[in-house]
Amino acid sequence: MKLTLSSLPHTWILDVDGTIVKHNGYKIDGYDTLLPGVKEFFASLPSQDRVILLTARKAEYLPALKEFLTKNQIRYDHIITDVPMGERILVNDNKPSGLKCAYAVNKERDEILNIGWLLDENI
Repeated sequence: MKLTLSSLPHTWILDVDGTIVKHNGYKIDGYDTLLPGVKEFFASLPSQDRVILLTARKAEYLPALKEFLTKNQIRYDHIITDVPMGERILVNDNKPSGLKCAYAVNKERDEILNIGWLLDENI
């Protein structure tokens, strides 16, 4: 998947289980495991971008998740726990210039995180 984005700062909203770590690995294996491509993806994010993580995990699992993410150098600005397991719907307005201000990417569970982007100075 390749997105064409503006040169403005971005907000990345990612699910945790099945997207950046093995789905329910913390329950099945007793620990989390990063999925392929995750370290590279997070290392490529511009420093001015914001990262919000969503998870259906209960808040009681948050300290262990934060420790795991820090140990693996996965940056985030906010983590929201107790998110319902159903669809996540992002609603945003477009800029008057025509810039689309929301995208949705669906990836296969536990597969490589492979989202690339191209910055277009003209949008």
